[in-house]
Amino acid sequence: MNADNSKQTGPRDIQTWLNNYSQDHQNPTNRFLHWICVPLIVWCVIALLWTVPVPATLGRPGFVAVGVLVLAFAWYWKQSHRLGGALLIALAAMAVLTELIYQQIGPASLRWLALGVFIVAWIGQFIGHAIEGRRPSFLTDLAYLLIGPAWLMDKLLRRFSI
Repeated sequence: MNADNSKQTGPRDIQTWLNNYSQDHQNPTNRFLHWICVPLIVWCVIALLWTVPVPATLGRPGFVAVGVLVLAFAWYWKQSHRLGGALLIALAAMAVLTELIYQQIGPASLRWLALGVFIVAWIGQFIGHAIEGRRPSFLTDLAYLLIGPAWLMDKLLRRFSI
């Protein structure tokens, strides 16, 4: 941490990322909204990517989403095997849920559903930060878009002493 109490810049370990993220999330209402909105936003990203058309020669629906999930998992795993493993389970569950919804309602309806939820969840995030009186962490560094889910997973794992 810098002497002026701002976020550390440069290379960081996962605990530094989580600590910095926590600085912007002290208000209980903001934290509560994050428990709802961050998982919804993650699911929306997966769902929107699931609907990206893929030529049959490359794969099937969900191919792009799974590719992005593999990259996200690799980043999380590099940061922390504990968080990476737990997030792999959560992300895989979201992917399975997305496939089930995709099969039931099709790509166009899934896209509209995900887009609607995405907008509402981001409104919730910004309301939380307005209550907090601090701007969202990702406005200082886009990597914080990956830290939000890790921060929640870290809290969940600690609650269960994992």
